[in-house]
Amino acid sequence: MATLLLIIIYIAFISLGLPDALLGSAWPVMQPDLNVPYAFAGIPQIMISGGTILSALFSGLLLKKYGTGKVTAVSVSLTAIALIGFSFSPSLWWLLVFTIPMGLGAGSVDAGLNAYVANNYKPHLMSWLHCFWGIGALGGPLVMSMLLSKGFQWRLGYRSIGIFQVCLVFILIISLPLWDKVKKENEVETKEEESGDDIPFFSVLKVKGVLMALLIFLFYCGIELTMGLWGGSYLFKVKNMTPSTAAIWISIYYGGITIGRFFSGFLTFKLSNNSMIRLGISIVLLGVLFMLLPLPQGFVQAGFLLVGLGCAPIFPSMLHETPVRFGKKNAQAVMGFQMAAAYVGSTVFPPMFGFIASSHAMYLFPFFLLGYIIILIICFERLKKVVAKKIAS
Repeated sequence: MATLLLIIIYIAFISLGLPDALLGSAWPVMQPDLNVPYAFAGIPQIMISGGTILSALFSGLLLKKYGTGKVTAVSVSLTAIALIGFSFSPSLWWLLVFTIPMGLGAGSVDAGLNAYVANNYKPHLMSWLHCFWGIGALGGPLVMSMLLSKGFQWRLGYRSIGIFQVCLVFILIISLPLWDKVKKENEVETKEEESGDDIPFFSVLKVKGVLMALLIFLFYCGIELTMGLWGGSYLFKVKNMTPSTAAIWISIYYGGITIGRFFSGFLTFKLSNNSMIRLGISIVLLGVLFMLLPLPQGFVQAGFLLVGLGCAPIFPSMLHETPVRFGKKNAQAVMGFQMAAAYVGSTVFPPMFGFIASSHAMYLFPFFLLGYIIILIICFERLKKVVAKKIAS
């Protein structure tokens, strides 16, 4: 039963990744069809991000009341409605209406599935969970590209992925009894490991170490998304690569994250979550130094690959360690706040760098990354000490 449910969770995580890069890949043909300025792509993206942050923040309350299975089914339903709604939208205003269910659906399912896997499955399965998200994030643009190349409208791309989500909703509804059965089996096996009192929702922010964990998620996503958004511009404007070559290295960067998470799953058999996080941080730091130091140009490209590989274990290992650090009873609430912090980092840090650096100061790119990784290291080492003291006492 646990294996069957895990397969369903993995499919759900592929579906979570599918819409993430759709807007960017479809916007060049959506923009003239909707008859709006090109720069307006940021408006629906900001609204989706806002809804996702809000949804993730309050996901702990919903999950506690209704359970992961029901929340996941409803969240995927909202995403399906949004995607199909996008495909029928005659104007930007209708598009913005459907960003509301899109954002609200994404945050809850992300936090819920991460919390469920962290509480009920081993570390390697968490790494592979996020590998499947990468498959979805790569697959969405591929579906859109294939349909556009065959002469179909962008609307069919959104509609096709929306129909996939509808099929997934039926699977999730049928599988609802599995969620409670697997959870109860794991509660019987690990009941003696549960510790700590169940405290009010927002009071988890007062638990020692939680704010430090939130900062780690904030700055980790600052690194990952700033790399993804501005890395190509850095290679083009500062390192004088052609736009096509720069785009290839951004693809390699994201490929490094996806492949790295696959192989990280095997490493977790030998290394603890904290060791995986420290290893990832070290590789990211090395990659940033390759970009920053006056080394031959080949080291810059190697730096992009290293940062991708280094990012791979940090996020899933941090998530999986949540019940250990803060207790299983508080894990869902803490997970929601962590995912909200991650989305804030994803939303705020990339445009912040663009605003500060602008096209005339793109050389600052690796300096920003270095600052982020140093803060991340300080927060992580501090968190480890706080948790160690808590366990010792």
